[in-house]
Amino acid sequence: MRFGYGTNGFANHRLGDALRVLSDLGYDGVALTLDHQHLDPFGPDLARQVASLAAELDRLGLAVVIETGARFLLDPWRKHSPTFLDPDRARRVEFLTRAVEIAADLGAEAVSFWSGNKPADLSTEDAWAHLADGCAEVLKAADEHDVKLGFEPEPGMLVEDLDGYFELSRRLGDPERFGLTLDIGHCRCNESASVPDCVRRALPRLVNVQIDDMRRGTHEHLEFGKGEIDFPPVLEALSPYAGLVAVELPRDSHAAPRIARESLEFLRKAVTA
Repeated sequence: MRFGYGTNGFANHRLGDALRVLSDLGYDGVALTLDHQHLDPFGPDLARQVASLAAELDRLGLAVVIETGARFLLDPWRKHSPTFLDPDRARRVEFLTRAVEIAADLGAEAVSFWSGNKPADLSTEDAWAHLADGCAEVLKAADEHDVKLGFEPEPGMLVEDLDGYFELSRRLGDPERFGLTLDIGHCRCNESASVPDCVRRALPRLVNVQIDDMRRGTHEHLEFGKGEIDFPPVLEALSPYAGLVAVELPRDSHAAPRIARESLEFLRKAVTA
């Protein structure tokens, strides 16, 4: 099993420094959240930066997936906005298209993204229609650049669980390239099935995994051992999956090197438990 770590948990580090720390700790890859301080997709000289990053990832032997959950990258006032469900949704599609292009240049294993929250004044059916239309646009870019997409169910969003992912995939015609990002903590937070059962259900479509601890009904990413998940059965269920399993602790940058070290130690022990 290959373990990675999310750069949104290294927000106080320069990207190059974060990559070197993760490589030194023994991680196999990185989940790179495109953001203003970590490879800004709207920044100047992007092509040169991407080429330099590709060379550094290769030198360090790190695989990469692209994450797109930056909080204020697109709007300095509204967290995670605009989404597929907002009137200015074209900005989200443009961003995700750029993410796909960057992923192709980096040789990334997948691009991960989510739906967004439904505005109160938007009907549910219109929300689904906007989401499907936006995903179809991103799929065109993914087809053009031969990049896998990993759609993530996110608690509280329009698509918040596995049922929602499979419904969205159905509306898109179940394209092979439209894979699934599964956050292990989310399974404990809001799925009715056990976490290992969620993993087994997800496996045929799985292209990206985020891993963290969590408690039932509370969407808070926790360090391992601080939530309610029993990880050895989860990792056993994940054993057929060949992609990255990346630690997702976006609120713990204040102690990133320590937490990254302890997380990898925990996961390695859990695999052999």
